[in-house]
Amino acid sequence: MINVKDSPAFSDRARAWAATMGGATANASSSVRLAHSNSSAAIVGAPPLGRSEREDLEERLLAAGATRSHGAGTRALDEQPDPLRTCFERDRDRILHASAFRRLAGKTQVFVFPADNQRTRLTHALEVAQVALSVARALRVNVALAEAIALGHDCGHGPGGHASEDALDPYVEQGYDHAVWGAEVVLVPLNLCSETLDGIRNHSWSRPAPATPEGEIVSWADRIAYVCHDFEDAVAAGIVGPKDLPAVVLERCGETRRLQLAAFIGAMVEAATTTGRIGMTEPHAEALAAFRLFNYERIYLRPESVAQGQVVIRLLRALVEHYSAQPHLLPAAYHCRDLLPASAATFYAAVTYVGGMTDRFACQRAVEQLSWPAKELRASFKVDIN
Repeated sequence: MINVKDSPAFSDRARAWAATMGGATANASSSVRLAHSNSSAAIVGAPPLGRSEREDLEERLLAAGATRSHGAGTRALDEQPDPLRTCFERDRDRILHASAFRRLAGKTQVFVFPADNQRTRLTHALEVAQVALSVARALRVNVALAEAIALGHDCGHGPGGHASEDALDPYVEQGYDHAVWGAEVVLVPLNLCSETLDGIRNHSWSRPAPATPEGEIVSWADRIAYVCHDFEDAVAAGIVGPKDLPAVVLERCGETRRLQLAAFIGAMVEAATTTGRIGMTEPHAEALAAFRLFNYERIYLRPESVAQGQVVIRLLRALVEHYSAQPHLLPAAYHCRDLLPASAATFYAAVTYVGGMTDRFACQRAVEQLSWPAKELRASFKVDIN
């Protein structure tokens, strides 16, 4: 065993860190370890607040119509309740620790291979959660459920942004919808609650309405977040400027993300307070629609974005065809080594594998296994994929 304390190969900083390996004891007779030797924090007279006690608090504190944890939380596979966490807190934690959630860090939001300051699918999910929680807390609905839906809502997205849906559509019987794919394929191993899956499955406005107010809040939070932060990224990239926004947006929401989010969140809270419905007051809803249309015309559908999307479509389809024709190349976890090439099952497995890839991993597989010209990818995405 390496003796960090005495080894000259380690710095003073490393030795100081190693000295904390076992933590600190409160006193000579204590059986409790502390993180800091000079810790003075103490909690007196506060028994643990377990799951059942917190479910009781929900009954008293949440608004009428909010989703209660007690009596909810139906899962595909029955589980014993957690002693401390509600069912929706458990879902949130499972999503946070899931590989599908981590891989969002390497997936396109708007800009393929985003620069350090640009959003990824992961940072988008976090910003959606922030907006959703701001609304959920104000309206006294189930914050944990809203957060779980928000964090998981985009786990079904493939690499390369929304172009991945067009790329993978031909191989999925009902079409590749990232919301449905996330709930019914990607997140199935987590055994999430039906309410959480419903919110993820139906967060897109083109889908049926979610069954819970928390799910509807996330539907709005998703649009609010991406409209504001995609514009901010485009401004930083020099594609548009703050003054380019439609007059209705500038007048009602301002030029900055902070002002815009405050305006849209406030309009949601006002709508729910005055009407009881999860929506947005008309003046700001009109501004949000104009804002989104502006983004489509000036950011999402600009020629460079469209050209990149076409490359993404060709690349992902080539990968699906490649793995479907040679299922033995799929990782063992996909259980397709004994299935017929180019069968429905192997296409499904190939879509599951390719859809889960990050942008960089997909490009690397294309270069290594398909001999795709790296020069073309560098020119299209303006990045070295190695």
